[in-house]
Amino acid sequence: MEAGIFTRIAQLCRAREERLSERWRALVSASLGGRVPETQVDKEQREILDVLLTALALGAGRDIEAEPYAELRALLMELSRSRAQQGFSPRETAISVFALKGAVLDVFDQDGDAEAFREFVAFSQLIDELALLTFETYARAREEVISSQAEQLLELATPVVKVWDGVLALPLVGTLGSARAQVVMEKLLQTLVDTGSEHAIIDITGVPAVDTQVAQHLLKTVMAARLMGAECIISGIRPQIAQTIVALGIEFGDIATKGTLADALVLAISRTGVSVGGDLTKRGR
Repeated sequence: MEAGIFTRIAQLCRAREERLSERWRALVSASLGGRVPETQVDKEQREILDVLLTALALGAGRDIEAEPYAELRALLMELSRSRAQQGFSPRETAISVFALKGAVLDVFDQDGDAEAFREFVAFSQLIDELALLTFETYARAREEVISSQAEQLLELATPVVKVWDGVLALPLVGTLGSARAQVVMEKLLQTLVDTGSEHAIIDITGVPAVDTQVAQHLLKTVMAARLMGAECIISGIRPQIAQTIVALGIEFGDIATKGTLADALVLAISRTGVSVGGDLTKRGR
């Protein structure tokens, strides 16, 4: 019974396909505010409409997971991912499907087809399912975009700089959470390997506070560097941070610490065997 209703809907839509496409395009283009060319919207929707009507004509029911809807699902998922990457909102993405109901209703209403109007209810529920698929795909794609951007920000916020032959500097700014600490460790170790450096300065001047967790992250990074044959110096130990470390009972053991990056740089360069007397800019030349 339901398959017959959808077959009839498909036939009616085919007979009015041009008007239906124009009305659907107008509704969607208005919702997108002109940010997608009408030619592109028209191409996307004509392809979706053709695949949808073909599936309905084949007797596909309301189950959008059914095989006849496979190509349609692929088209809608690709559209959703594209909209998410372009920065469109969930509403603007879902309206690309929801607006089809309004377009069909307008066309049927103009023709005064009472029977088709009654059958529209079943068709409307199918469109709702397709719109939900679009929304779910959009949400997943948006999460992937956000995750990728977060990883890129972590990379940008963790620069490893070669400041002298055999000496690297890693200036940290902001909170050092578990995820960022892992990126810090991986990037430092990789740069040690790439440059063949044996000394690294981890500067925490820009870290607002040092608690037990932050201290543990720093210690793990230093230990990992030692396993790679490199020694680390921690700089930026301000008076407040020093007091906090003592109050928490955190032990840095034999890890060298300095109050400023400049002091740490002098120590690191001296460890390379270069004499550090006089103007630092003239040393090692």
